[in-house]
Amino acid sequence: SDLAIDVPGYGKVVVDIGYGGTFYAFLSAEQLGLDVCSSKIRDLVSAASAVTEAVKKQFKLHHPESEDLAFLYGTILTDGKDAFSEEPTTNICVFADEQVDRSPTGSGVTARIALQFHKGLIQLGQARTFRSSTTGSFFTGKALKASGFYNAVIVEVSGEAFYTGTATFTVEEEDPLKHGFFFK
Repeated sequence: SDLAIDVPGYGKVVVDIGYGGTFYAFLSAEQLGLDVCSSKIRDLVSAASAVTEAVKKQFKLHHPESEDLAFLYGTILTDGKDAFSEEPTTNICVFADEQVDRSPTGSGVTARIALQFHKGLIQLGQARTFRSSTTGSFFTGKALKASGFYNAVIVEVSGEAFYTGTATFTVEEEDPLKHGFFFK
């Protein structure tokens, strides 16, 4: 937590890095001269991407069980409201190749709750509500139990989800590639 990173075009910022199934960098959009609720999405995406690239260049991540997981998946810009409150806190998650999550992000909420717990900003059992700045959708998260392993916490995340589609795959016996293929 509290890592000073130099972000080209934005200057020095302070980020927290949390893990909730993947690693994210967290910081308030205000540090980048933006507002997570009112700035243009393109500006938020550009800034978050610049943070992701800067963190990747300036900080080496480590995962205690698998080095394959030791990479920064994205940056979550917040409204800076990390201390416990009944009021929702808003964020935007920019991940992978400048993709924006339509939700507050399950793995991101998990990591953000873990960071808030680690910093003493929330207690076990205190539920926080997280809002996506892009769609207004909500998730709720809470720290259920501290874990002795790796200074971790067990987090519960809930929200609504809806089916957006289904797919059917058909395999024909005569297909020479029915088991797939691999490029090297």
